[in-house]
Amino acid sequence: MTPESTADGGRLSLLDVYLCNHRPFGEIHGITRFVIEFLYFGIKEARSCLFAGLFFVSIFIVPRTGVFGIPRYDVLLIIALAIQSLMIWSKLETWDEAKAIGLFHVVGFALEVFKTSGSIQSWSYPDFAYTKVLGVPLFSGFMYAAVGSYIIQAWRLFDLRIHHHPSYWMAGLIAIAIYANFFTHHFIGDYRWYIAACALGLYARTTVTYRPYDRDRRMPLLVAFVLIGFFIWLAENISTFFGIWQYPNQIGAWSVVHLGKWSSWSLLVVMTFTIVANLKHIKQKIYVPV
Repeated sequence: MTPESTADGGRLSLLDVYLCNHRPFGEIHGITRFVIEFLYFGIKEARSCLFAGLFFVSIFIVPRTGVFGIPRYDVLLIIALAIQSLMIWSKLETWDEAKAIGLFHVVGFALEVFKTSGSIQSWSYPDFAYTKVLGVPLFSGFMYAAVGSYIIQAWRLFDLRIHHHPSYWMAGLIAIAIYANFFTHHFIGDYRWYIAACALGLYARTTVTYRPYDRDRRMPLLVAFVLIGFFIWLAENISTFFGIWQYPNQIGAWSVVHLGKWSSWSLLVVMTFTIVANLKHIKQKIYVPV
């Protein structure tokens, strides 16, 4: 088995080639099928979360005092760049995927700069770092890029196909409204629930077909948005517990991140998905007639 070429001219690792093209072990039924499909689903999920998982683990292992005199935030940036470089070198990520992840980094970093600015102060990064720009450590953009990385990798590994996708211009408007509301709600009110209602109507008929093993499975796309948002909310709780960043109500003592953040993360997933879907649509390689 040799690495396959992708549509952008890149090459896939032997692991990805196997996960995408493995042959089933004959006819399987009942509990055996459930166990095997669940196992392959877990493997593909873990592979899709590789960048996010490794970066998240680094939050645990890097002490708050830093490493060898290098501040913690700077160490996290070095680790994020090293993980990305390793994934490209090992063909676990193509250059086109890396460019898309870079776009998510920029989008996320811009939001971080606004949210931590003096007049807003939604949260803060209390520790010193040499790689802080406008008060925000550069590694922070990779937290948003991790979400994009997961969606990009899962799309390929699970052979995702989207059915009844709404008009791209309408999906794009919802994504823009979601991103804009993160900024404007400080000045003209929070319209997330109105935007969420629009997204609910827009994607109500949309389903995603995915292949954990050798058979296609289908689920409503909205369910995927909510589930991913929930796991990001859990990761945020762990990150704030370890003091990577802090909300104002966590400065004296840590407390659980407000459950309302789950909705914000789910909307962010909608926006991230829309960017990925439109990038793939531009390359004309994903959608099948429905």
